[in-house]
Parts: sequence; structure tokens; C-alpha cells
Amino acid sequence: MGGEVFERYPGLVQFASDVLGYDLVSLCTEDPDHLLARTEYTQPALYAVNALRTFERVHREDRPADCYLGHSLGEYNALLAAGVFDFETGLRLVAKRGELMAAASDGGMTAVMDTPAEKLLQILADDGVDGVDIAGFNTGSQVVIAATPPVLTAAHDCLARREIRFVPLKVSAPFHSRYMEPARVRFAEFLTQFSFAEPATPVISNVTARPYEPGQTARMLAEQLVTPVRWTDSVRTLLDGDDGLEFDEIGGLALSHMVYKIKAGA
Repeated sequence: MGGEVFERYPGLVQFASDVLGYDLVSLCTEDPDHLLARTEYTQPALYAVNALRTFERVHREDRPADCYLGHSLGEYNALLAAGVFDFETGLRLVAKRGELMAAASDGGMTAVMDTPAEKLLQILADDGVDGVDIAGFNTGSQVVIAATPPVLTAAHDCLARREIRFVPLKVSAPFHSRYMEPARVRFAEFLTQFSFAEPATPVISNVTARPYEPGQTARMLAEQLVTPVRWTDSVRTLLDGDDGLEFDEIGGLALSHMVYKIKAGA
């Protein structure tokens, strides 16, 4: 991961490694100690790689975006691109975010297909499964749930009995749920150390599915830990404002596929 851009930004890569306290290139390209899958390492690595890819886009003088949005951690890259903070600040923020979320880990997440959130929660309640949160609205046909291990196991059994399709996600904790509240409290305190500029270009918040409002960056970043990622509504917010919307994803195609499904469903 990131091998294609590391060599073009040796100074920034070394700076990131110094800030993080480990070799970023080795982690992303070799992962000798099998740490990359742990969220406290995954988050800074993804942020750094996508930041470099964003800088590449600027250096190529690609058409500037009219709006930015990111999915979960990707929102930090959106805020970086919009000038809300610099590379170092974003790196320190995601490193702390990953550290706190890892400390709060005790559970997991599962994608559930073709079952609206309200119906899904009712089905779980009918089967006596309590403690499941909706952690993400990815498309009109896919939501993500989060819970502790025993609750998630009970939820899987319930879904299997009803032949509802689901896929457990390879994550280490129940992100974007009530279970991240301890992390939210500590992260909110950490955020008070920083000052944030207002976005030079609109950024859509995962929390509200609307553009960031003035003075709300710290609050939105803290709240994002315990609220669902409203990706579907975020994309629809942009679709409602522009029938000719073009979506350019940095660093992959997964979100583009979601956007296509949302547009088709709209």
C-alpha cells in the first residue's frame, strides 16, 4: 500500500515516520510485524497514503474539486484537502483517534444487505437481540451494524435464520457506535489542543450528511466516533444539488461502487 507514491515524497514520508515513531514505508509495503491490520496503525497509514495521493492530484493540476467527502477515516483526508488543517495536524489527529479506538475495542461490525435499518432493528428486537447499533448507511441496500462479540454473534444467528445476507467486516472494534463513547470523550479533550480553519471548499460531514458549519470541526470529529457514517445521505445531498455530479475517488474504487449504487437507487 502506497508504494507508488512513497518514493516521490521522501521528505514527507520520513517526517510522517518521525511523527508516528515507526517506519511508515516498511509498515505499508512489508508489514513485517503484522501490525497494519490493527486500527492504531491502519488509520495513520491510510491517512498518510491518501494524503500523498491527494498531493499528487494537486501537482498534476487536476481539476479542483467543488466539494469533498470521505467515508469514516477518509473524512480527515477530505478536511486536509479543503485546508482545514495541515498534513502534520491530520496525522497527529488520526494517530490519536486510532489509539483511542483501539483501546475501546471489544466487538466488531457486519454489513447487512437488502434490509432497511428500521426493519433490521425490529427483526433483532423480535428475536431478543439487544445492543446492536447501526454504524453505517453505505447504500440503499447495505447498512452496517456494530456490537460486542456476544451480541454480534446473536445477531448473526438471527439473520441466518431469516436468510438475510450479511458479511462480517475485518475490523477490530464496533466503530461508530455507543461502544466508542469512552474514545469520544478522550478524543474531544484531545481536540481542544488544536485550531481549525474553515473549509476553503465545502466538506460533507459523516455525522450530518450536510456541509460542515462554521466552528463545528472539533465537535463533528468527536461525534463521528459514536454516530453512524451517513454515506448514502451524504451522496444524496450532492446529487440533489447537481444532476451532472462527477465523483473522483482517491485511493480505490470501493466508494465509487457505492456511489453508483446510490445514484441508481435515487
